[in-house]
Amino acid sequence: QVQLVESGGGLVQAGGSLRLSCSASGRPFSSYAMGWFRQAPGKEREFVAAISWRGGSTTYGDSVKGRFTISRDNAKNTVYLQMNSLKPEDTANYYCAADMWGTGSGSYSAYEYRGQGTQVTVSS
Repeated sequence: QVQLVESGGGLVQAGGSLRLSCSASGRPFSSYAMGWFRQAPGKEREFVAAISWRGGSTTYGDSVKGRFTISRDNAKNTVYLQMNSLKPEDTANYYCAADMWGTGSGSYSAYEYRGQGTQVTVSS
């Protein structure tokens, strides 16, 4: 079992930056690929970014490429999402997910564990 807790969300103006964190406890963090997803009210869930369990491979959703960066610190059991040049359309609940031995899939169904999320609101 893996427990995931997100933090770092908040209110930011368009063009600003935020860094989200996802802390994991339970099974060895280094054996899990980690992903970030988001969902806004009335909209479908959207893949944001993922990083392989080794950390050598990252993938991004088209809407965040060039603006967001995913990284991980296995010593701290934490994955990060650095979000720059934020836009109002980035407003959503962001949550992380864990996929054992994964390569960093963009498919939500690949992930066995999910956190509750942290809200990001970008004002125009």
